[in-house]
Amino acid sequence: MSNLNGFNANQVEPATEYEPIPPGKYAAVVTASEMRPTKSGNGSFLELTFEVVEGEHKGRKVWTRLNLDNPNAVAVKIARGELSSLCRAVGVMEPKDSCELHNLPLVISVKQKTDRDGEVRNEVKGYAKRETAGGAKPAQNAGNAMPWRR
Repeated sequence: MSNLNGFNANQVEPATEYEPIPPGKYAAVVTASEMRPTKSGNGSFLELTFEVVEGEHKGRKVWTRLNLDNPNAVAVKIARGELSSLCRAVGVMEPKDSCELHNLPLVISVKQKTDRDGEVRNEVKGYAKRETAGGAKPAQNAGNAMPWRR
């Protein structure tokens, strides 16, 4: 048994089920990263957690996995290309540790994908610099229209 220290569910709002965020471009930061072993045990991947930092979906998280150590050379090539795009987007060209990529602004392109179980999940499909002009920061962009043109 575990002691719950007098927890009272009447005093806490219940968690809600989150639907995937809509496809689009989102201002985000990497908030966590971890090298993890593959299920088969013959490689490892870098799991990155992104948090949306602006707009309607502020605070939502999306994840990606980069197969940096894998017997499949194509998977490694794709992962290294994605990592290069991420590094360029945040301006860290030669990171020694994935934590150097944390909390740096960028724009992620998010898509939706249906997995084998029929669940719709978010997938990060691209990274870009978060451009600023005159100190203005771009907000999340749903579709092609900028927020002030919707």
